[in-house]
Amino acid sequence: MNPDLVTLHVWRVPRRAVPGALARMATHPARLRRLPGVRFAKLLGTGTGTGFGPGDADLTRWAALVVWDSPAAASGFDSSPVARSWARVADAAARLELRPLTSRGEWSGREPFGTPAGGRVTGPVLALTRARLRARRAATFWRAIPPVAAELHAAPGLLARFGVGEAPLGWQGTVSVWRDPTDLVAFAYRSPEHRAAITRTPTEGWYAEELFARFAVGDVVGDRTVLGWVAADGDPDSARGNA
Repeated sequence: MNPDLVTLHVWRVPRRAVPGALARMATHPARLRRLPGVRFAKLLGTGTGTGFGPGDADLTRWAALVVWDSPAAASGFDSSPVARSWARVADAAARLELRPLTSRGEWSGREPFGTPAGGRVTGPVLALTRARLRARRAATFWRAIPPVAAELHAAPGLLARFGVGEAPLGWQGTVSVWRDPTDLVAFAYRSPEHRAAITRTPTEGWYAEELFARFAVGDVVGDRTVLGWVAADGDPDSARGNA
């Protein structure tokens, strides 16, 4: 059965709270997975999105990706012990509510988003990539990424982007939010550096496991600046969501 709802929770913590955030990353993954209604969940570190490599880590921003059995189950997250614990150390937070559109590949040996049927979307979309790098190929992968990251930064229609990972090395991922699906498709298939990276992937053998998924963005709640949100033209308030 395909999930109805996926949520991405992102917290910004002050530097003095970084040790507490690291402790939560060590102790909270199992607690998160045991919450009622959780089908799949990952606690993630993040990066600035400038290079998507090991030197890109942002120790003041952390995230949780959760796949739910139902919207009703998701509605209880903010009152859960895990969420309350992160709220105590965070000085800003945002939540994205997502509906899976497409998903290809596996994450920890599972297909967390099922086999979505897609559907027409006219609003913002989120792209998630995740890969477990082969150790012997990691160096060539990291050398190939900077041109793609630079191209992404300037891509038309990009609203937000940052790196995600389950560990500092070898567990790489990206989150990018786009104004609409056409902007995402234009970057994915027409930008020269990204196309070159896609072409190299099968021959380079970078990944031991990989996943690519797209989601319709249903709502963004909280402080969008936590996501590195870019204000829309003519809308200076669009970088901040519903507090």
